[in-house]
Amino acid sequence: MSMAYTAIAGPYPAMTATPRLLAFQRLLVWLVAASGAIVLIEPSPYEVMTLGAAVLFCATGLRMRLVLVPLFLLLILINIGYSIGAIPFYGKPEVFNWIATSWYMGITVVFFAMVMSEDTAARLDMLRRGLIVGAMIASLSAVAGYLNLVPGGHDLLTLYGRAKGPFKDPNVLGAFLILPALFALQSVVADHFARASRNAVAFVIIVLAILFAFSRAAWGGLAITAAFMLAMMFLTSRTPAQRRRIVVISLVAVVLMVLLLGVLLSFHSIDEMFKQRASFDQSYDEGRFGRFGRHILGAQMALDLPFGIGPLQFHSYFPEDTHNSYLNAFMSGGWLSGICYPTLIAVTVVMGFRHLLTRVPWQRLYLAIFAAFLGTAGEAFVIDTDHWRHFWMMLGTMWGMFAAAQAYKLGSDRNLGTAPDHRCGPLLSATPSPRFDL
Repeated sequence: MSMAYTAIAGPYPAMTATPRLLAFQRLLVWLVAASGAIVLIEPSPYEVMTLGAAVLFCATGLRMRLVLVPLFLLLILINIGYSIGAIPFYGKPEVFNWIATSWYMGITVVFFAMVMSEDTAARLDMLRRGLIVGAMIASLSAVAGYLNLVPGGHDLLTLYGRAKGPFKDPNVLGAFLILPALFALQSVVADHFARASRNAVAFVIIVLAILFAFSRAAWGGLAITAAFMLAMMFLTSRTPAQRRRIVVISLVAVVLMVLLLGVLLSFHSIDEMFKQRASFDQSYDEGRFGRFGRHILGAQMALDLPFGIGPLQFHSYFPEDTHNSYLNAFMSGGWLSGICYPTLIAVTVVMGFRHLLTRVPWQRLYLAIFAAFLGTAGEAFVIDTDHWRHFWMMLGTMWGMFAAAQAYKLGSDRNLGTAPDHRCGPLLSATPSPRFDL
């Protein structure tokens, strides 16, 4: 075993497992990631795969690490607050299902955190591959439905003239596709020609689906997170040649995206929808009871309601839902959830920035996941992300990477007898991962 591998492996049981068990566990990660693209039905394939993977991982080796305890406690407190706020409404099936889903999402966060804290680089790579495959399934179906390429598929795969693919909402489709788009873009600017070309095709298809979803948050989210990720890749690159390639390919990508948008807007139906959705004066955003007016009024209510008003009750007081996850935490779970939920997100963001420049073998993937998580945390101010499966997956993955980074640095100290080895090279694995790559 090489010194670099020993430094990474440390005492982790995952790294002492048999090659077949390692490959099986990585396959489970791929299946969970790929299944997240189909949520038209409930329980969705994602729920089934995540539950099955959790059982199998527990049976084959999974453990809680000290760094994950704050995450675990905050998730419990958030859901206790929700459960208390829902007491008057447990007779309503939709409220009971909402509470059950919230607890389940919390469990998935802890599951992903524990999974990604071991065999980190290999499992993150399988997560990346699975998400790109899932994104291709969602994107191709969304584009085909929007362009009427599938007989009878338009009504199933679109909503209000917007592509939604195998999702229930175009906004969720657009948000889900951002992370796979970032993964594909990373490959375009950093990998060898063959892989970069494949991922360039995937990136274009995913971007088309995001455009046809006509989600302003997804449009802005992709642009901002991609710019942030590329900037961090530039700063963490080791050679001037790598930096030049990032700059050149990024500029070429921007030019090509502008040209693609110009071609699409030459079609009247697309142009009309684009102008409508790109407008900042949407009727549901304006006025005393518009989106932002509701935020102010709801915040004032939250100060006087220590136990909130209960999950799914905001529309009983206002014309629409909160469209703000932080406000919804206060309204659904009172002060307990309202304080703990933003605290969890803030702590994750702060820790995320602290680990941003840490040299670990999975640093490139970390930059994409953190950028996407940061974008979703910001988007939560204007939309309800409470039960977005991919958001909770990213949250758990972030904490798993925090734990792995600490263990990696400590392992380097113990095995090398020097300061931590911060070389950002490939992880040497005990066995090759199954390949499901683009």
